[in-house]
Amino acid sequence: MLPRDLYYLVERHIWVRPYPDNTVTLGFTDVAQTTAGGMLTVSYRPVGKFYPHNKVVALVESGKWLGALRTPVAGTLLEVNELLPQDAGLINRSPYGKGWIVRLEATDLEADLAELVTGDTAVTAYETFMAQNNLDDCVHCEGYELPEDGG
Repeated sequence: MLPRDLYYLVERHIWVRPYPDNTVTLGFTDVAQTTAGGMLTVSYRPVGKFYPHNKVVALVESGKWLGALRTPVAGTLLEVNELLPQDAGLINRSPYGKGWIVRLEATDLEADLAELVTGDTAVTAYETFMAQNNLDDCVHCEGYELPEDGG
């Protein structure tokens, strides 16, 4: 199950966690990490710069996939997850927790979030997407994190 408190861009498998200070963290969903396989490397675009919608803020490589994290929220890149360059597998083990990728300060958070889905709408959208694309169930369950050793 997807965490219902996050916002999602389903077709790109990106989640957004908003905070009261107008910042957000972004990451890849469990579906993304499951289909991509073991994450190998993460690299980031420069911190302190403004990134409009759909611009690349990070690159992630797995054994099966090289992909860009394109931000669904316009804003200034404030922080990157410094743990990921040494342990990209955190995205696999904790896609909604320790495996977050970047943090931005949004320029128009309300408008950006209105373009995404959340709650039961997100769950339904993902179930539909997975059925249409013949994807297996996700590895994780809501609230579950794999142990640090991956086992």
